Amino acid sequence: MATHQPDYFVPQPSKWPLVGAFALFFIGLGASLAVNAVSAGWGALAVGVAILIYMLFGWFGDVIRESEGGVYSKRVDISFRWGMGWFIFSEVMFFAAFFGTLFYVRTISVPELGNMEHKLLWPDFRAMWPNSVAPNGTEPYQVMGAFGLPAWNTLILLTSGVTLTWAHWGLMKNNRSQLKLGLLVTVLLGALFLGLQMYEYAHAWGDLGLTLSSGVYGATFYMMTGFHGMHVFIGALMLAVMYARSLKGHFTAEHHFAFEAAAWYWHFVDVVWLILFVFVYWL
Repeated sequence: MATHQPDYFVPQPSKWPLVGAFALFFIGLGASLAVNAVSAGWGALAVGVAILIYMLFGWFGDVIRESEGGVYSKRVDISFRWGMGWFIFSEVMFFAAFFGTLFYVRTISVPELGNMEHKLLWPDFRAMWPNSVAPNGTEPYQVMGAFGLPAWNTLILLTSGVTLTWAHWGLMKNNRSQLKLGLLVTVLLGALFLGLQMYEYAHAWGDLGLTLSSGVYGATFYMMTGFHGMHVFIGALMLAVMYARSLKGHFTAEHHFAFEAAAWYWHFVDVVWLILFVFVYWL
């Protein structure tokens, strides 16, 4: 006899929010001490990260067991979808702030600093983007070209979106082999993207002289591409968990929101990179 599925699942009291609070406390304390050159800061930061990893495995593990146990109703599924949708919206606003900063610098700040009034203060300043000389005028650097590693990374991310969609089709057709292979290839492509980005950073820093101190161009370049790289890492980690779950037989054509949530996040990361490629590397 089938068990009755409640309209809304109410979990038992959980320790995980408290554990997460301790993790954030140690991370905040450790980061504050570390940036002020206090040696204990790195230890506190490591403790905070370790507690956070423990919380993530424990909390998501509980959710996975509840999901596989069949206690989630359609209403819970809808709430999960709304939650993931709002989370991705917050990420959209996160990157919108960075693109807004880039727009302000390129179209307002740099032209303003190059007018006749400011020429009296900075006679050698050239109102062009990107400038090829750091603010002190003694540290020349080269800008990162678009049609090299960045173009290859764009192709890699676009391909990963295709392989992930192919994996989703396999799931909907109950083709487990296609699901697993598509997920595995997507995760490997994400790792390849991160590897090439690390190589790109080493090339930019060592060969092109492009550092965080290379004026506003260097600051915005590393800020925007670095945060995107962090999101690629998180997305690849999420998809790796989906791959591990698929090996255990999780997900069906009717019940696979965790897979969909990770796929939404990955496609969002892909779209952000396309915009980054155009406005940071190309134009």
